[in-house]
Amino acid sequence: MTTRQVLDALRKYESQNITFIDPDGRWPIVWRRAKGVHVWDAENKKYLDLTAAFGVAAAGHAAPRVVKAGQKQMARLLHAMGDVHPHELKARLARELSRITFERWTKGKLGKTIFCNSGFEAVEAALKTAMLATKKRGVIAFEGAYHGLGYGALNATHRKHFTEFFQRQLGSFGHFVPFPTEENKLASVEAQVRSVLKSEEIGAVLVEPIQARGGINVPPRQFLPMLRQVCDENGALLIVDEIYTGFGRTGKWFACEHSAVLPDVICLGKALTVGFPLSACVGRAALMDAAWPVSTGEAIHTSTFLGHPVGCAMALAQIDEIEQRKLVERSARLGIFLLDRLKSEIAHSKFEISVRGLGLLIGMELRRQNGSPATDEAIKLIKEMLHAGFILLPEGERSTIISFTPPLTITQAQLKSTVSELKKALCVHN
Repeated sequence: MTTRQVLDALRKYESQNITFIDPDGRWPIVWRRAKGVHVWDAENKKYLDLTAAFGVAAAGHAAPRVVKAGQKQMARLLHAMGDVHPHELKARLARELSRITFERWTKGKLGKTIFCNSGFEAVEAALKTAMLATKKRGVIAFEGAYHGLGYGALNATHRKHFTEFFQRQLGSFGHFVPFPTEENKLASVEAQVRSVLKSEEIGAVLVEPIQARGGINVPPRQFLPMLRQVCDENGALLIVDEIYTGFGRTGKWFACEHSAVLPDVICLGKALTVGFPLSACVGRAALMDAAWPVSTGEAIHTSTFLGHPVGCAMALAQIDEIEQRKLVERSARLGIFLLDRLKSEIAHSKFEISVRGLGLLIGMELRRQNGSPATDEAIKLIKEMLHAGFILLPEGERSTIISFTPPLTITQAQLKSTVSELKKALCVHN
């Protein structure tokens, strides 16, 4: 099928709320295949992917060893029985997730996992854990937060665009406070967190160590330690949503490690498998055992595809791939290069341009000289880059932040060519 045929079929058969098809014909492209850091569209045009498909393809698209693990597992056992009759790989992956999280952070204390399918399900498992552990329904989340679109997760997702149509059905247990991006705002945020803890029944604080969809918002280094202390003082759980930031994206295995904070629960997804739907809620073993009752034959949180054998096989191969290829260290190194390159080379007389991020999670914000959001200009720039062969996405409530979340396998030369093309595309706005 050609691009036009695919888009015509989607117009006819898919919910009209899903795929945005620009009337000018410049968005979207139709993906046909992907390999490494490249994508080819329906007309076989080649693109450099600066999104890693929402941060999923950390080890590159179709990473050979990960794909081979999935194919081998498909031939052996394509599906198992969730919470009833287990398979070996589910046990091995649960052990591996414990190793790379709580055991590594605490020098030996275990973590326990609830497997899920998508990121928001991992968040909802964490919210249930908090409710069971503390018996308190309330959750503190942050302005700009994105934790997924299931009905539980929506209570902690901040953007009105996602919640306004469903507000009457939501439980409204989320309480939002500002997300600090400057050190001088930290005391004010702490005061507001403490105020909510004092006035409401709060069982957990749910936070992204770096907000990705919110606009690549990086908090002061003392933000997570402050939350850890406040949670300890008030008997609340600290849940870190590392669905986007995990597995080397920020130059550490997990972004909470930048401030050496030990969470109670961590939510994982996206880059866990390089493309197979699998996520995980991992909590301190003692907490998980205290919160969740022993199964008597019917789990109170499960799904048909829980701990899918193909996903588990791919996740085990992916973790090994990240370790063997030293992709965490590569992300840190290349992130410094890209930040420096963007800051030193990208400027424009009509815009205020600011760049921020950690590792290969970087955002470039465009504002007009009067300080107003340059939404139209940012979207136009992303379209121009797309047609020059570079896939980028906008982030932030007003789509003014151009995000860079490429596969961690990208090269310095490829990043350099991206910045050069971006510089050229900006010249169009003169």
